[in-house]
Amino acid sequence: MLRTARLLLSAFVPEDLAAIVCCLSVEEVARETLTIPHPYPPEQAADWLSKHAGWYAEGRQVIWALRREDDLVGAMGLRIVAAHRRAEVGYWIARHAWGEGIATEALRAVIACGFDTLGLHRIDAQHFAENPASGAVMRKVGMQREGRLRGVVFRDGVPRDNELYAILRDDPRP
Repeated sequence: MLRTARLLLSAFVPEDLAAIVCCLSVEEVARETLTIPHPYPPEQAADWLSKHAGWYAEGRQVIWALRREDDLVGAMGLRIVAAHRRAEVGYWIARHAWGEGIATEALRAVIACGFDTLGLHRIDAQHFAENPASGAVMRKVGMQREGRLRGVVFRDGVPRDNELYAILRDDPRP
């Protein structure tokens, strides 16, 4: 569990299922992610939730629910590659919380946890080239743009470019 000025980052619980489906059924949210379909089926949310504890126990992933008071406003996770002391961060933010600095605030806490608690050396992230707001979040927390990965993924059958950002343990963190 992590706390910031406005957020609690904690494990998801089964009672979050309806809120997850509600948040991820918004086309604008799903469109900016690689693997979330639209509409988002409840059974996919239940399957995703059922895997969190195993991923954590195996040291593969840590996934946090982003909560503002009683409101689920997103998710953020680290996919860990222990052999290389690195992780890839991924996140989604509920549409009703866009533009409020939620992703920036949560990402600062997750980066600190990754370096200070998990002992990582590098944390990287990617976003679709058509989503510059996500790149702005990454820059605000001190991540550096490392380049564009052309046609690196397919979303809905269409090749997409991703922007790659990273921060190292010794890089300055604003």
